[in-house]
Order: sequence, then structure tokens, then C-alpha cells
Amino acid sequence: MPRARNSTTPVKKKETAKRVESPYFKKSPSKKRASAGSSARPAKRAKVVKDEDEDEDSEPQSETDEDEDKVDNYKDDDEEDEDTALSDALDDSDFEEKAAKKSSKPKPKGKTNSRSPAKSSPTKRRKSGDKLDGLEIVGDVVEAPKTGRVAPGLISQNTLEFLDHMKDPSCNDREWFRLHEPVYRLAEQEWKDFIEHMLEKVSEVDDEVPPLPPKDVIHRIYRDIRFSNDKTPYKRGFSATFSRSGRKGIFAKYHIHVQPGDHSMIASGVWCPNKNELESIRHHIKHDPSRLRDIISSKSFTKHFGPSKPDPKGRRQNVFGREDELKTAPKGVEKDHKDIDLLKLRSVAVHKMFTDKEVLDKKFIDHICEIVGEMRPFVHCLNDYLTVPVDSDVEDEDDG
Repeated sequence: MPRARNSTTPVKKKETAKRVESPYFKKSPSKKRASAGSSARPAKRAKVVKDEDEDEDSEPQSETDEDEDKVDNYKDDDEEDEDTALSDALDDSDFEEKAAKKSSKPKPKGKTNSRSPAKSSPTKRRKSGDKLDGLEIVGDVVEAPKTGRVAPGLISQNTLEFLDHMKDPSCNDREWFRLHEPVYRLAEQEWKDFIEHMLEKVSEVDDEVPPLPPKDVIHRIYRDIRFSNDKTPYKRGFSATFSRSGRKGIFAKYHIHVQPGDHSMIASGVWCPNKNELESIRHHIKHDPSRLRDIISSKSFTKHFGPSKPDPKGRRQNVFGREDELKTAPKGVEKDHKDIDLLKLRSVAVHKMFTDKEVLDKKFIDHICEIVGEMRPFVHCLNDYLTVPVDSDVEDEDDG
């Protein structure tokens, strides 16, 4: 006969329930992830390598630029060099800003583990096999020159020699450029100092040009190779564009370009304006071209920029002879219009070339200011064409 259980004795619970709740019987989430996706870690590692490659190529595969003009039947070497120089004047796309934002994004945390903890000086010579910011250096890093330096506001022979290497495809190469980065950085700083001093004096000649900081007017050295057959990544010269609104905006601009081989220049005007801007300029010309004609045909203007008429051979002189100039009358304009030579223009600009000797001269900025003084009425006229309506009371008062 079974013994009766005492009602006062507590019933002991089974231990199996507690064992189920025990953490020793729980499956570890980390182990589950490791066992379930063994290929996840290699995929993550591959992503880091991809990011490093993107960081190496943070230089834009492409800078300017919507700057390739259409080629006409005649084009000499000087005009081709001018095309290259003036390409930066069209640098008002957002490509540089997007590239800068891309390179400024926070880097993956795991990426720092693959780099050396101490960053060496860029001017220190490194032998093959050393690392520079995670990149393997093949060769020696060239130190910046310690001789031949000039005071701020001048261009040195060192800078021209560095830029002269850019015409050689074997030097216009990312590997070569990395090894010579200290030389480039010195030349770049010299160019910034030059632009800063130049703008201070130019703003005294043309009060519509503010003395902006160099970073707001200087173009990067990286080329826009998206639509070019020439895939060399770097430009062959330094350049800057400035106007009432800096490097960008609808206003007529000044553009300076320094390139060895007597290819340096200063230019001014409007390059490849959009449809509305071009229509505004043509509307003013059809209404009254006398102001523009008086400027481009003045004695001092033609002395620097050539006769105020198209060249019989199609060469560039004054505002005429550019590649984008129309061969026939624009739409809605009669072929025998008295101002058809001006109405066929798409880009309205002039330029002045400099020799290397002039660039290295201590009075180079003074020479630039002299040319800017001749360009100023031309630039102001185009700015009025772009911003002031034809039937404006202000224009009527000026004509009166």
C-alpha cells in the first residue's frame, strides 16, 4: 500500500526545467554566425581591399571638364595648346565637388589595421618594398628641391621643370607622380602664393574682381579623361579662373594658365555659354553692337589681341576664329546681317600668350595687370550683356 505524502512537505521541482534555461545550453550567436556563413568574412575582407583601391583612385579619372571644343578645318599647334589651357575655364561642373566629397567619406574601421602605424615624412627617401600610406613604393621618393626657390608671388624654374615632365607620357603617370609628390607639393604651394598676390593687384585694376582665396579660383591638376582619347591623368600646366563670382558663375571670366614651352597665357571672356546666355549676348548685338565693336577695334585692344575681323585662313585673332564658331548664320538670323561675324560666335573671348622668360620675370604680375586693364572694358561689356535687359532704363541712360 503506497505511503501517503505529507501535505506540509513541499513538492520538489524537477531540475530539468532549470537546465533548459541555463546559459550553457544556449547557442552562441557568434558561433552560429561563424558556422552559418563561413564565406562572410572573406567577403568583408574583399570589400576592404576594394575600398583601398577606390581610395588610391580618389583622383578623378576625369577634371574639366566639358572643355573640348569642336575641331574645325584649320588648327595649328599654338591653337591646340590654347585649347588645352582654356579647357579649365569650363571647369564649372560639380565633378570636382563630388570627387572631393567621395574622398572625404569616413574610412572603414577595419581599414586602418592594414596600414603601418607610423606615417613617414613624404620627403624621406624610401627604398623599394617600403610602404607609403599602404601603397608599395617602387623606386625612390624624390625630395623637393632645396635650391632655386623664389619669394611668394613669383614663378620659379623648378615649377616649370616639374610641369615640363607632364608632357612625357612616362612621367605623366600615377606611379611617377607619387614618387615626385614632394616636388609637386612645393610647386603647388608656389602657385597658390602667386595667385594670392596676383589677385590682390588684379582687384585694384578691376574692382569687380574680389581678392578671393586661391582655393576658390585654382583648378586641380587632375585631367578629365572621361571623353578624351588622351588618358594621361595630369594636366601639363597650372591654371586659375576668376570673375565677379570666383571660378564659377555666369559672368565673363579671366583665366590664367602657366605651362612651359612658351604656352602660358591669360584669357578673358565667355566660353561655351548655355543657350539662354548665348541668346542674351546675341540679342544685345542685334540691338546695338556699337559698344562691343568700339572695344574690340580700339588701338590698344588690337595691339594685344589682333585685328577686329575674322582671319582669312580661320586663324584666331581678337574674338574670331574659335572652333565652336558657326559656319553659317544662327537660326532666325539672315545670312547677310550686317553683324553676322559677331552673331556667328559662340564663345566670345580673347587671349594673350607669354613666353617662359616673361613668366619667370619678377614683374610678371605687373604684366598680367596691364593686360587685365585692356581686357576690363571687354569683360564688363559681356557682363552687362549677360545681366542687363536690352530695354533697361540703365542702358538707355548709358547710351544717352
